[in-house]
Amino acid sequence: MNAPAPDTARTLVAGIGNVFLGDDGFGVETVRGLPREQLPPDVDVVDVGIRGVHLAYQLLDGWDTLVLVDVTARGGEPGTLYLIDASEPADRATTEQPPPLDGHRMTPDAVLALLDTLCAGTGAAPPRRILLVGCEPACLDEGIGLSPQVAAAVPEAVRTVIDLVRQEAVVRSPTRRAP
Repeated sequence: MNAPAPDTARTLVAGIGNVFLGDDGFGVETVRGLPREQLPPDVDVVDVGIRGVHLAYQLLDGWDTLVLVDVTARGGEPGTLYLIDASEPADRATTEQPPPLDGHRMTPDAVLALLDTLCAGTGAAPPRRILLVGCEPACLDEGIGLSPQVAAAVPEAVRTVIDLVRQEAVVRSPTRRAP
């Protein structure tokens, strides 16, 4: 893990998805394409894959910003990119019942719901800013490889993530928690 300067915000970029389910591998493919030399030193990038429970626990380590990268079906054309601010629990998609904990199919909603529960139980604070770079999938069937529409969206998603983490790097966090 990088040691950021005391006055910079710590950012975690997490690629989520199952590479064996077609376009569900979007998040993983996007973070694999992030050129390390173009990222600020206080940014960590992880390929979470299907380890959403692990990600929720990792977020207890005091991150200022979380950028999730995953597919998200919102009814647009396949390959459409979305930027969703989920910083406040009220901003997140909610259902009558919390999403079930399934270690192999943890959606960002399920990860954030688990994080909220863990924070309530431990007194830890979630990241002050939570962003989702999502992509409309074309196919989530079993198989390796992205559809042409989603594969074409990966370079723009990489640029979006780079822009976001650079913006977050200039934000000073006076109440920053020690790592």
